[in-house]
Amino acid sequence: MFISLEGVEGAGKTTLIQKMVAYFGSCGKEVLLTREPGGSELGKKLRGIILNAEEKICPTAELLLFLADRAEHTETCIAPALAQGKIVLCDRFIDSTVAYQGYGRGMDIDRLNMLNALATNGLKPDLTILLDLDPEIGLARATARNIAQNLTVSEGRFEAEALEFHQKIRTGFLTISRREKRFLVVNAAQDADAVFADVLKALERLLEEKESE
Repeated sequence: MFISLEGVEGAGKTTLIQKMVAYFGSCGKEVLLTREPGGSELGKKLRGIILNAEEKICPTAELLLFLADRAEHTETCIAPALAQGKIVLCDRFIDSTVAYQGYGRGMDIDRLNMLNALATNGLKPDLTILLDLDPEIGLARATARNIAQNLTVSEGRFEAEALEFHQKIRTGFLTISRREKRFLVVNAAQDADAVFADVLKALERLLEEKESE
C-alpha cells in the first residue's frame, strides 16, 4: 500500500505522518516512512541543493533535479518496499511537482504528467492525503519551524517565495484533487487530532480493501 501526503508549506504533514506510522504499527504493519526530496542516498545530496535558499536554480533545472530525485527514490526505495508488502508513507510525491512547477512556476501540466510517469514508471499512490490550508497560515508555521530548527537557509528556498506563489500552489493541489479519485482532502486548519480523525476513516477503509484483495 502506497500513501502520499501533500499540501502547502506548513500544512502539518510531518505531524500527521507520525500519527499514521503509530497507527499502522499498532495494526502490526511494517512501514517505510520516506520523503521527497531526500528519500534515497542520492536524494539526500539533491535535497541539500534543491531546498537551499542560497542556491539560484532556474525553473527547468529545479524540475529536473526533482525528477532525478524521484526516479532514484522510486527505483531504490519505494518499489522494493511495496514488493516486500510494506506500507509506504511518502511526504510529497508526483503531485507536488505538478502543483509547484506546474501551477506555481507555470510549466506545462501535460508535460509534467508525462515526466512524472517516466520518473516513476507509472507508479501512483493508492491514497493521497491533501492537507488543505490557507498558505498565509502555512507559511507562518513553516517559517517559525525553520527558525526554531535553524533551517532557514538549508531548507528555506520555497518558504522565501512570495505569498502569491503559494496561493497558486494551493489552487493547483485542489485542482488536481478534483481530477484524481485517489485524493482525500482534509481541512488542515483543525488541530492535529481532528485532522488524524478525518484521515483514520480513510486508512481503515483502505486497509480493509487491500486485505480483501
